[in-house]
Amino acid sequence: MSTQAADTSVRTQIEVGTPVERAFEAFFGEMASWWNPDHHILEGQLAEMVVEPRVGGHIYDRGVDGSECRWARVLVYDPPHRVVFSWDINVDWKLETDPDKTSEVEVRFIPEDANRTRVELEHRNLERHGDGWEGMRDAIGSPGGWSGGLVRFADYLK
Repeated sequence: MSTQAADTSVRTQIEVGTPVERAFEAFFGEMASWWNPDHHILEGQLAEMVVEPRVGGHIYDRGVDGSECRWARVLVYDPPHRVVFSWDINVDWKLETDPDKTSEVEVRFIPEDANRTRVELEHRNLERHGDGWEGMRDAIGSPGGWSGGLVRFADYLK
């Protein structure tokens, strides 16, 4: 596991002991199973996370009251190699509705051998969020951010 925060992006990676196809499916298709349930911006109590596995699909949270928060758009869906989604969350950790003010998360799945996969994550274009974007970079680059998320993901696969 390693994490690097560049000026306007955060990069992290981890190796998991599973074939690339399984790693991709678990990361994206089963995101709700490993994602930290406290990491959502829904106003109410979280009931479920929904992932629509296609370009133009969304990642969204649904509350127990039926409310929804569509916090990401699927930009690239290329199983089992990579997925790119928008980060439609602003520096105040609220929903961002202006696509010009959102960043992108790219996740690549690289087979190391038949039963090991390197998962590389880059959260880029953080400066698009405007004033205060550095705080978001620092948060998602911290141990409680993407690197911690990848550890949860790897633990889920065990």
